Amino acid sequence: MTLELWAGLECTVNRVGCAYFDQIKRTGHETRSSDLEAIAELRIRKLRYPVLWERTEDIDGPNWSWADERLGLLRQLDIDPIVGLLHHGSGPAHTSLVDPAFPEKFAAYAGSVAERYPWITNYIPVNEPLTTGRFSCLYGHWYPHERSDQSFASSIVNQCKATVLAMREIRRVNSEACLVQTEDIGKRFATGRLQYQADFENERRWLTFDLLAGRVDREHPMWSYLMWAGCTEEELCWFQRNACPPDVLGLNYYVTSDRYLDEQLERFPVATHGGNGRHRYADVEAVRVDGIAGWGIEARLREAWERYRLPMAITEVHLGCADEFEQVAWLREIWTAAECVRSTGAEILGVTAWAVLGSYDWHNLVTRKEDVYEAGVFDVSDGELKPTLLRDVLADLGRGDGRSAFVQFPQAGWWRQSGCICYEGFPVDLAGCGSVSWNGTPLRNAQF
Repeated sequence: MTLELWAGLECTVNRVGCAYFDQIKRTGHETRSSDLEAIAELRIRKLRYPVLWERTEDIDGPNWSWADERLGLLRQLDIDPIVGLLHHGSGPAHTSLVDPAFPEKFAAYAGSVAERYPWITNYIPVNEPLTTGRFSCLYGHWYPHERSDQSFASSIVNQCKATVLAMREIRRVNSEACLVQTEDIGKRFATGRLQYQADFENERRWLTFDLLAGRVDREHPMWSYLMWAGCTEEELCWFQRNACPPDVLGLNYYVTSDRYLDEQLERFPVATHGGNGRHRYADVEAVRVDGIAGWGIEARLREAWERYRLPMAITEVHLGCADEFEQVAWLREIWTAAECVRSTGAEILGVTAWAVLGSYDWHNLVTRKEDVYEAGVFDVSDGELKPTLLRDVLADLGRGDGRSAFVQFPQAGWWRQSGCICYEGFPVDLAGCGSVSWNGTPLRNAQF
């Protein structure tokens, strides 16, 4: 079986204060069903598609009209949707990520979706719980704007419990339903002094998968942290009794996903400075630091395969930039790495061209409406679909012609050129993730 081409729409509905930022509205897809026909022409096998809680449920009850139309059209076009129910959101106004009733409320919504569309097989109940928990409850960027380890721990447990309960309700309707669980898998590198922080974050990045799989027991590196942060033993043991391992690991990776931590603040821009309560340090893109070996998607895929031995897919491939050739180079790098790791026996199902219609304001983590647009496979900045270079590349990949897809685009991406190095000559500890010991000192990371 060949590597499949998947696609997805950037569909975040996040809340900042009382305002909701809705990517489906902002890209115009809400009123443009013809987008799906253009996507179908690419012979996409699977499409990440939103039936989001906040978009469907309001004070007058659920409104299914938009989802009915779009899912019906996908079915006619013979595109298999991977349905997302919560994407960097916190739910309707009556709940939040730290609401004790959040899991049950969300599961009820998931059950309603399954009952209305029993033919749907693939679900992403909650997109990137760890990332959403960090941005909402550790750094305070998104609602409920908390900034504590306690709120973060509560949010990650709530989102993972919500996922388990949601899949239970979905499988009550469709016993064959699959859980595709997405998460960013970027790794941290650090100086020797900050290796303890990198070790902590390198264990934390697996927390979503480990909770769902029932792996977080008293011997798990995150157990003592979660207990210190206010979780109860009963809450954590619940996942062991109700294990719901993903059917597919949805691995998201960006050119900035791998990070480097350094306490020598004077060597880095002030905007990169942060800390964890024990040390102040800069948090920068590993790709821009001289001397770091082992960054990149290929190494991350091998780590995930060795850890879980579960089917995997790269569920977001996107490079935000104005240069379409760079976007093609990034897709080529991910696709090539997936094929390489797959050739060694890893079960990698597909690669997902993300943000097909582009996205708005991710340069500020969708915290302010500045209308900064990044194109994807199509440019919709003027309200109409205009193909970018990625469109023709995806058409070749959709036909199963991976070689010709990239042959006319030989240039290396900026991240593979010497000029991309901004920070040179740093002492980097490349030992990788060591054992994590928890002594009660907060181990947040810089607030990005």
